[in-house]
Amino acid sequence: MQYQNKVNNAQGHFFEGAIKAACALYSERERADVDKTPEPFRVLEKSRDGIFKGRFTARAQPDFQGTLAGGRSIVFEAKYTTTDRMKRDVLTQEQQDALERHAARGAVAAVCAGIGDKFFFVPWYVWRDMKARFGRKYVTAADVEPWRVRFNGAVLFLDYIHERSGSNGKAETAQAETDGSGHAANGVQP
Repeated sequence: MQYQNKVNNAQGHFFEGAIKAACALYSERERADVDKTPEPFRVLEKSRDGIFKGRFTARAQPDFQGTLAGGRSIVFEAKYTTTDRMKRDVLTQEQQDALERHAARGAVAAVCAGIGDKFFFVPWYVWRDMKARFGRKYVTAADVEPWRVRFNGAVLFLDYIHERSGSNGKAETAQAETDGSGHAANGVQP
């Protein structure tokens, strides 16, 4: 169990690193400025060898927040699993409440999910209503395929693989990123 926890932790850090790489790419290309939200943390004791003791001071907020080109806010939680399904309850109530508040105020709110070797940017309203939409409180990669995003070493959360339709019924497009083999992403900047 201790070994599996270390493996899961390492994979979670890899996943967040791949999202941070996309954040840097999007910033460089002026599509978005999105940053990892710092954990609310307080150092209690420091030692001379650089080791310290600390404690979390509050419940965590969603993992990433920022602004898209054009001024719209974006906020999302990042979750990864090596299993074939992801439970709705991997988000704490505080994280769910924060996503709901941001979505209600017009932000792009979502869950950036990694299931095995596939990555998805699932809108909050889909995640929130998972039971009504899928008949259960977990999703598989097949369930969230419409929200699959490109991966080129970075989780390109603004670039859906499948074409998305906008509220006006027309196909939306975004600046294309490539998946490394020259295929343009048919992504949407939500």
